[in-house]
This record gives sequence, structure tokens and C-alpha cells, in this order.
Amino acid sequence: MGKRVLGLLVACVLGMAGAAQAQTTLRIVNHSDLKILDPIWTTAYIVRNHGYMIYDTLFALDGNLQVKPQMVDKWTTSDDKLVWTFTLRDGLEWHDGTPVTSEDVVPSLKRWAARDTLGQLLWTKVAEIKAVDARTFEIRLKAPTGIMIDALGKPSSNVPFIMPKRVAETDPFKQIEDYTGSGPFIFVKDEWKPGDKTVYVKNPKYKPRAEPPSNLAGGKVPKVDRVEWVAIPDQQTAVNALVKGEIDVIETPQHDLLKIMEADKNIKLPNLNKWGNQYIFRFNQLYKPFDNPKVRQAVLYAFNQKDFLDAVIGDPKWYKICKAMFMCDTPYASFKGFEDKYDSNFNKARELLKEAGYDGTPVVLMHSTDLYVLANLAPVAKALMERAGFKVDMQSMDWQTLVSRRARKDPPDKGGWNAFLTSSASVDIVDPLSNSYINAIGENGWFGWPKDDELVRLRTAFADESDPAKRKELALAMQLRVSENPTHAFVGQWYTPVAMRKNINGMLESAVTIFWNVEKK
Repeated sequence: MGKRVLGLLVACVLGMAGAAQAQTTLRIVNHSDLKILDPIWTTAYIVRNHGYMIYDTLFALDGNLQVKPQMVDKWTTSDDKLVWTFTLRDGLEWHDGTPVTSEDVVPSLKRWAARDTLGQLLWTKVAEIKAVDARTFEIRLKAPTGIMIDALGKPSSNVPFIMPKRVAETDPFKQIEDYTGSGPFIFVKDEWKPGDKTVYVKNPKYKPRAEPPSNLAGGKVPKVDRVEWVAIPDQQTAVNALVKGEIDVIETPQHDLLKIMEADKNIKLPNLNKWGNQYIFRFNQLYKPFDNPKVRQAVLYAFNQKDFLDAVIGDPKWYKICKAMFMCDTPYASFKGFEDKYDSNFNKARELLKEAGYDGTPVVLMHSTDLYVLANLAPVAKALMERAGFKVDMQSMDWQTLVSRRARKDPPDKGGWNAFLTSSASVDIVDPLSNSYINAIGENGWFGWPKDDELVRLRTAFADESDPAKRKELALAMQLRVSENPTHAFVGQWYTPVAMRKNINGMLESAVTIFWNVEKK
């Protein structure tokens, strides 16, 4: 019955939108095509962005990076800090018209915690989570922790989106097949054509919070009837479409095409993510040669950030060479442990490979070809590694194929992999809790599966510590540990504006691209 009601609601909304489509349809070219629909199963940003369109969260991060209530109305903590009781705000409904209840929240958080690094850390403290009544749920802890609200308000991949109970009970390692949410937009599955477009319509029954919107928090007011994510992989074609008014927004315009858009009086280029992004080279530590820390160190000595940044971004106005693991211009920024790395010291890299007994095992390096912000990275990595003495087998594929393949634990010569490059927004990097690359818990961790008990101990201590000065010491200790036993290489900090027609207003400053509050005049 629920799916039938949802279908009728979507049809009704589509009918209303059709009458005023020229005024109320927002067309966007995103950084990637959407081929996966489960934001818990993968950390890919395009899937996270899809999640924010159709789902809601218990808490959310505002423009000052403070966690604010979203679906939650109020909460209390017991005197011993072991019992947290949360009450949902009134009027929350699923897209099929049924009410959101605590029975939905409990399995949603359990499924998220099985996949997310911060959720996994929180769940080491959780004794029980249960629904008390329709609007109240309770989390009982084994020991106090300072990360409860930070975890429930985690802004980026994986996000603790709340899903209906029947959906949330899906095995966390299998993809969901029902996309009913409670968020400001409704996903129109019948119009979803990977490689062509993804369609959302305004949820007319969404009840936004009363506060003004700020980043991911506050009132989420959908102001257009229909949103279309249009797949145009060629950036020049996308820019031409923007200039002609055939599309309204390019999420991540190609840097070498910015001058064309700057010269057009109908286009504006605001930078909505002031904290930027970080490029990442990720090792798979399950197999040779990156099961050896000296081999991983050799990569850090072979690399230099400028080559990577010049190959993709080009203009120093939009990038920063930065040896800080938690990014520059952030509370935990430090170069310690990395002062002598990222300078393409090939002699040192060869020395480490010799000490490690590297036998020429080829590195299967996955190369994403269809996202311009990634496409030139793997060839740079290959060239630098080969100069250091590595043998590199670079295998090219589109980003969504890479996203699927990186989840496989097969040997590299049987469909698996040794390394790939990606990019993370600042909100996923800037502290030890959000930074999934250093969650070295082994095979239940993020793709690459590093295992380092000392790093886990330091991260847990950071989570339990409330003193800011001691937290800085622990963050630095983690950075030094990674410099010795690398979990990943970070190869540059970069920034990009959003390109949009000047009749588009209301896009919020955020590290996540969101479309509530956006108006098309």
C-alpha cells in the first residue's frame, strides 16, 4: 500500500510541476553520474548528495561547524552520562504518507554504524539502543563518550540518514532497493536513467524546521518543483549548455574553462566550500606490495604534490601545497612527520624499496577517466612511482566502476586492486574522528583495510578526551604514526567554485552540494 501511495503522490507532484516547468525545473550537471542509490553502502559523494535530497538526519552541521538538531526536537542525558534520550519533532512523514517513528531510527543507526568509521567507534560504547515510544528512542552506553552528538550529526560520508524500518533492516553490506525517504525531495525512480538523468520532485508535505537554513542545518525549504541531475560527462559540452541556458548549474566546473564562464555576464562563480578538498592516494594493505609499511613509505617519498595539482587544477589560485594530514588552516594542522616527504626524493624511495625486498610485484592502480578532477591523477602517480622503481599496471575505468571495484577484497590479479586516487571534502578530513582514512581497524574499515592497533588506540583516546590541548597532542601523535605506518598519501589541497546562471539564487555555503533553499527566477 505504501509504494502505491508514494506513486500517486509523485504523479500528482509531477503533474503540478509540468504546468510551470520552465520556471520550476532546476537542471544541474554534477561531478559524477548517479549509478548507486544507497548512501550507507558507499561513501561516494554523488550518492551522499542523493541521500541529502531524499532523506533527513537527526542532527546537522551549521555554517559555524556546530551540530544542531534536525529531526530531533529535544534530548537529555543522565547524570552518569550513560543514558541518552532523544525525542523526534512532530510532523515527520515518509514520502508515502506514513509517520516517521523511533522504530525507524533504531535500525537506521545500526545499519549506518556497521559501515561508517565514526559509527563503528561510537558503537564500541553502545550497550543498547531501543525505541521507547513512537517519538522517543534511547541509547544506553557502556562508558561515557564525548562523540555522541558529533557522530549523529556527521555531515559527510557515511551520513547517518534515517530510513524506514523495512529499508533500514537491509544487510549493511547489501544495497537497498526501496528509496522512500522523508526529506525535502522525492526520488522519481521511473525517470532515473543512469548516463542520462536523475529526477527529484519537491516533497509538498515536508515540514522544515523554523530556523533559517545554515549549511546542512535549519529549515530545508524546497523552492523548485523539480530537480534534474543531467549527465554530461564532457566539460566543454556542459559549459556550452550553461552558456545557452540549457542547464542552470555545474557543480564542479573544469578549472581551465573558468575564464570562459567569467567572461559571460549571465554566469556567476561563487566558492561555496571555503574549506576546500584534499586529494588522496589509497593503499590496499591486504596484498603485496602495500602490506609492507616501507613500500608505502616509498610512495610518500616518491610523490610531490605540485605535479598532481598542476595536472588537474593548474592555477595556483585554486590549490595549496600542504603537508598537513588534517589539512592546512584547520585546528589540527601540522607538518610534523612529513617534512621530508612529498618532495620526490627518488633515491630515498628506492632505498626503502630495497630494504623492503620489493620484488617487482606490479601495483594495480585504478584510474578514473570520466571525472576531470580525478582523471589526470593516476597517470602522475604512475610516472612518479615508476621513477622510484615500482612496476605499475594502471587500469582505466569510469568512476562508478571504480567505486564498485574498490569494495572488492579479491587479489589484484583476480579483479581486485592495489591503489586508487580520490578526493575528500574538508569535512571528511579535518579531525581524527571524521577522517576515515586513519580508521585502521582492518577488514571492517574503509576500502584499503589498514590494521594498526596503535592508531586505533590513539583514535579511541581522542574520542574519549574532552581537553582541547590533549586532543591536539593525540591528533599529532596519530599524524606521526601515519608518517611511519602510512594508511594513505595526501597529495594536495584544492578549491573550486560552483558555476551557475545568475537567475539562480539561494545556494548555501556548504562542503556538501545541496538544493533546498535554491530559487530559479
